[in-house]
Amino acid sequence: MIPKLKSFGSMLSSVLVTLLGLAIVTFMIGRVMPVDPVLAAVGDNAPESVVLQARADMGLDDPLIVQFWHYLVQLAHGDFGRSVLTHNEVASDIAHYFPATMELATVALILAAVIGVPLGIWAAVRQGSITDQVIRVLCLTGHSVPVFVLALVGLLIFYVFLDIVPGPGRQDIIYEGMIPSVTGFLTIDTILAGDAGAFWDAVHHMALPVCILSYFSMAYITRMTRAFMLGALKGEYIVAARAKGLSLWAVVLGHAFPNVAVQLITVLALTYAGLLEGAVVTETVFAWPGLGQYLTNSLMNGDMNPVVGTTLLIGCVYVGLNLLADLLYRVFDPRVK
Repeated sequence: MIPKLKSFGSMLSSVLVTLLGLAIVTFMIGRVMPVDPVLAAVGDNAPESVVLQARADMGLDDPLIVQFWHYLVQLAHGDFGRSVLTHNEVASDIAHYFPATMELATVALILAAVIGVPLGIWAAVRQGSITDQVIRVLCLTGHSVPVFVLALVGLLIFYVFLDIVPGPGRQDIIYEGMIPSVTGFLTIDTILAGDAGAFWDAVHHMALPVCILSYFSMAYITRMTRAFMLGALKGEYIVAARAKGLSLWAVVLGHAFPNVAVQLITVLALTYAGLLEGAVVTETVFAWPGLGQYLTNSLMNGDMNPVVGTTLLIGCVYVGLNLLADLLYRVFDPRVK
């Protein structure tokens, strides 16, 4: 019991220190950016007296250590400040925009894992063959080309030339405001509303950005799966299983893959976090009304509270998914216990 408590205490301390460091980084981002939050709030032409009063009201004339303490207290209460651009609380805006980003990233991760893991296994089993070379080239391309380039090329081919996908956005204008937001996931909300037309419209709009993100993620998942499987296939237990007369795929799927599945947990967790972060660029290209577009618009307009709030959120997502992967390691891998 005591070793388990020590392990839990060590993990909790590590998480708290990481979150504190993240809070320090985001606090400094809000202070070193060239945009003056006071002028962004009151305008460039505001009288000096108004600027000074606003600076005092925002606590920006206090010492940095006092400002940081107030910042921590605000974070503890879930207060990220107010957006100058939308005039809403940043926490409320994040709650509104984040589900659209999660929907995009979740579907992309599922598609990337369903395709990437089997491709990685196949490439490892056929190491050195033409199949392996083709898969490696596809993965190298997907992992090397920037996401925004893939997105622009995808729009040019499938929207402009072939006209087989709808334009940017999350849904056609005829459906906007018609579907009640229950979960924030538009595909689920359209099913709950029983509107088949709105559902297929949402799926069509999601198809291209999901494919772009899943291709980028699939490249990484496939490469890691291939590397893990190559290491597993060299194990002595694989030779012993083959000597017993088991078929190749029985050995691969029954003995090698279960030993690398635990390692893939971390890969999938970090890939999901990367999708939530990488969707920023994709959402900008496809005019997807998610957290990425909200962050981009805020940054372009010098609205720093949303920038700091979304940066902190993405950092917390990384920390949370790393912690989840660590916990799953302990559940599925007896050696960690």
